[in-house]
Amino acid sequence: MSAVPQLGAEEAQRAPNRTATVDVVIPVYNEERSLPGCLEVLSRHLGEGFPFSWSITVVDNASTDSTLDVAHGLAREMPNVRVLHLDRKGRGLALRTAWGYSDADVVVYMDVDLSTGLDALLPLVAPLVNGHSDLAVGSRLAPGARTVRGGKREMISRGYNKMVRWSHGARFTDAQCGFKAARTEVVRPLLRQVRDDSWFFDTELLLLAEHNGLRVHEVPVDWVEDVDTRVNVVRTATDDIAGLVRVARAKITGAARVPGLPQRPEPRAAHPQAVLAQRENGLLWQLVSFGAIGLVSTVLTSVLYAVLRGWWPPLLANLVALTATTLWNTEANRRYTFLQQRGSSGRVHAQGLIVFALYYVVTSGALLGLHACAANPSRWLEVLVLVLSSVVGTALRFVLLRSWVFAAPAEEGETS
Repeated sequence: MSAVPQLGAEEAQRAPNRTATVDVVIPVYNEERSLPGCLEVLSRHLGEGFPFSWSITVVDNASTDSTLDVAHGLAREMPNVRVLHLDRKGRGLALRTAWGYSDADVVVYMDVDLSTGLDALLPLVAPLVNGHSDLAVGSRLAPGARTVRGGKREMISRGYNKMVRWSHGARFTDAQCGFKAARTEVVRPLLRQVRDDSWFFDTELLLLAEHNGLRVHEVPVDWVEDVDTRVNVVRTATDDIAGLVRVARAKITGAARVPGLPQRPEPRAAHPQAVLAQRENGLLWQLVSFGAIGLVSTVLTSVLYAVLRGWWPPLLANLVALTATTLWNTEANRRYTFLQQRGSSGRVHAQGLIVFALYYVVTSGALLGLHACAANPSRWLEVLVLVLSSVVGTALRFVLLRSWVFAAPAEEGETS
């Protein structure tokens, strides 16, 4: 497959008669039974009402059964189907290879079991064709989605996606639904930065996309679980957690910055006489927003501390409670309080860790001081001291966030 020049959003608008091309990639590993039905249903759906030129690429991930022979046989019968063979396993490797070689305007990924309803395919692709969005993902957890799956998979999926949102401030709700699409000109620079070749590939791709200011469109889907799966749930969960730590480290060091991405213009009013609103970002707004977020954080910290203190000593209970609430607190302040910061740079992450350390010193120092003055203070006295020290720590946190962490750079005005 040879690469051809890609059209950006502005060029596409200047060429309204050009038909967009869409390449649907299906990674397979030992799927000789499922592949024929998948291609039959998918080809019929695309041929009957899909408004764009399309092709299907089956990527064989080193199958040990007759999947590759079946795929070649189906490709001979179906003119829009092509086959790519890889000698190594890895869903991420399959997508990286196929998307990297594709000459289509938009590349799509879906699972061979067709668990996701195909009615969501056009809503997934359309915002990418017209240039409104850069990537699109199907979500089993977004409002309007409908799913049929077992309780174990449901619990694991929700727990993992909560972890992604809390640890990285992600805005998408479902990182691992096997139903995604991207503009080819956008995804190619991202592919050079994504390191995972297995199941964490999706999450890493989306985290890098959001970190670099790309627009991710989310589509609620109908999804029915196929229990004939090749996924090792325990190993995948372990690899995913390690991947989240690795991507967080890349954000801190600046390695998550992706050069060569198309730049989206700043939003502007279409009406020539529009009276534009100003985003609130003065001291009064910051105090109100920070205070509301801090109040919620203090309540959450106190409740968690009171619960954890039943099992753990004061300093450990305080550390765990603070860590659990600080992730949410920092992300909430980035989004709602200090609005000039549109992303997370390495500088912001590093300084945020220092602010957290100082906050922990203030609250833990207060607990240590209490125990130095009283041998066996009551649990509620500990909580009261923790609340009061949290107020002091919160004031210090606001001053440092406003004047240091989220202060606008003096010269370059770098945002992330």
